[in-house]
Amino acid sequence: MAKPHVAVLMGGWSSEREVSLTSGRAVAKALREDGFRVSEIDVARDLAQKLDATKPDVAFNALHGPYGEDGTVQGLLEILGIPYTHSGVLASALAMNKPMAKDVWRNHGLPMAEGRVVHRSAFSGGPVMPHPYVIKPLNEGSSVGVHIVFEGDNYQPQDDASWHFGEHVLVERYIPGREIQVAVMGDRVLGAIEIRAHGKFYDYEAKYTDGKATHLMPAPLAKPVYDEICALALKAHLTLGCRGVTRSDWRYDDTAGEPGRFYLLEINTQPGMTPLSLVPEIAAHSGISFAELVRWMVEDASCGR
Repeated sequence: MAKPHVAVLMGGWSSEREVSLTSGRAVAKALREDGFRVSEIDVARDLAQKLDATKPDVAFNALHGPYGEDGTVQGLLEILGIPYTHSGVLASALAMNKPMAKDVWRNHGLPMAEGRVVHRSAFSGGPVMPHPYVIKPLNEGSSVGVHIVFEGDNYQPQDDASWHFGEHVLVERYIPGREIQVAVMGDRVLGAIEIRAHGKFYDYEAKYTDGKATHLMPAPLAKPVYDEICALALKAHLTLGCRGVTRSDWRYDDTAGEPGRFYLLEINTQPGMTPLSLVPEIAAHSGISFAELVRWMVEDASCGR
């Protein structure tokens, strides 16, 4: 039986365009080498017409950021009846909107840092919560627009000419400790990795520049603690109704000794597939090659769920 014709959707116009292009090209290369017929589509607003001309059997969604991860493209693919990888419309929309995802998780007892949404003009009256705290856009990924504000810092988003992420921001209490990320594939946890950024935090540059962070796989945690984070990550994945592959981001505060406490930051429903991306690294450690990973994602693609 011939393998399906896969359209790899990449690029787009979000702030994560270049990362998406790198992910998409890596996926397309792996699928071609595995015998799939592949069409690469640099996504623009004429995507429906491109898909109609290409007529793929499956769409591999390698887009990152708004429009690609937030349920928008997923809704188009549902209308066109093209099975697609990763999460569906509702889970994608919830996961991309950090405050909405936090509301759902909070109702299911998942541990998170205290936070609230404020208008960015609120900072003109001084700190909106005790230092240190974190400022985030409501719906960006790859740490785009994230700032950690420590005592003595004077960062205010209303004065930042590079802030193009809307008039409202999410402000959260800064959690000290360690950066732990967990990959889930379907209903299976692939593993947890610890990231030790060489700079202030695991920002965009650290994520996509070699040598800017140390990866420890598996995360050096005591077995009960490791098992706990894997169970929490699977719960976060299932609670939002995610499917396919996700990567959830956590802080582990062990500054007062062991055992520490985990805090869920966010979940990425379309994690990167670049040479420095964490999901392929975690999968490889569990015995799943990059080719096997992307093949499984294509086979898992669907509509209506």
